[in-house]
Amino acid sequence: MKGYNKIIKALSLFILTSTSLDSIAQSTVDETTTDGRSGSRLIQTGVPFLLIGPDSRAGAMGEAGVAVSSDANSVHWNPSKLAFTQGNGSVSLSYSPWLQRLVPDINLAYLSGYYRLDDRNVVGGSLRYFSLGDIALTNESGQSTGSYSPNEFAIDGTFARKFGENFSLGTALRFIRSSLGSNMVTGNGQAKPGTALAADVSAYLKKETVFLGYDSRLAAGLHISNIGNKIEYVEGSNNKVFLPTNFRLGGAATFFPDALSEFTFALDINKLLVPSPPITRTEDNETVIVSGRDPSTLSVPSAIFGSFTDAPGGFKEEMQEISFSTGLEYVYNKQFALRAGYIYENPNKGNRNYLTLGAGLQYNYFNLDFAYILANQQKSPLANTLRFSLAFTFAEKK
Repeated sequence: MKGYNKIIKALSLFILTSTSLDSIAQSTVDETTTDGRSGSRLIQTGVPFLLIGPDSRAGAMGEAGVAVSSDANSVHWNPSKLAFTQGNGSVSLSYSPWLQRLVPDINLAYLSGYYRLDDRNVVGGSLRYFSLGDIALTNESGQSTGSYSPNEFAIDGTFARKFGENFSLGTALRFIRSSLGSNMVTGNGQAKPGTALAADVSAYLKKETVFLGYDSRLAAGLHISNIGNKIEYVEGSNNKVFLPTNFRLGGAATFFPDALSEFTFALDINKLLVPSPPITRTEDNETVIVSGRDPSTLSVPSAIFGSFTDAPGGFKEEMQEISFSTGLEYVYNKQFALRAGYIYENPNKGNRNYLTLGAGLQYNYFNLDFAYILANQQKSPLANTLRFSLAFTFAEKK
């Protein structure tokens, strides 16, 4: 039987080797997932690549993006913001080498864009491709049988509509395909690519005003993403995994101290709307749930609504499942941008705690941005990660 090398364990591609959904949800092993999270009580989901911030602007601002001013990458952070984009359309391409301290050939590519239908309605879309590099395959004797390149991708279509001058709503539909196995046979059957359909709902509110003595723009955003069916990786198996349904709420304040300068302060909070891992023990070679819910018995709606109260550790653990992203952006003459941010996750629930830095340059209709993760190289597999984004706006900004 074909086998994977040790890279699989490092990336926590636990879906292929798990024998049941219970073992996935009850895992308490401190591993690193493909979105860079780790923790002893880590909430585990399928296709975690959907949680990776794909673009450089928000990536440099600590992944705070739900309420900052709109651009082509709003498709990921908050589709409703597209209703307030400038110009008739835009296309953005982003590239991120990922988890380079673990494996050198993992990367995320992201193509997004929008087109304005009229003053109130905007459509958009994106393609996200996540390559997990090359995996060596062997037979039972340990002899090489070639290699396999596992990958995942998602295709989005979005629509946003403005209601009045300050409020908008948006939605997105998403097709997801996750190919992590190469006809591998597991204890429950033959592995297959997992597919799923998901939807997003979002809202955005902004107001031009005077705040703290300065002309300013105050904004708030809400985005619930990846609401969809469970994903299955083994043919004919009932063991399915929840998508990373995520709740994002945030605000941003932009100040205009003079005609050339803009300062933006942003804060996002995030919470996964999937079951918390239960506390278990082994009795007579069987796993018994001591506290919490059995994820395998839950539907998607019950998992979403119950995710606010299902942590075995009570209110304290529920609060640990909330992560915080803060960001700062300075723009001069709408041409040069400097950015910084910080992201915090509880050590048990993700442990992404690092500073982000970045810059941007706009020339005519082109925008070039990059972001850098400044993290402890001994503790974070994301240390020294660079992201690059290039955007083109089709029409002159109003």
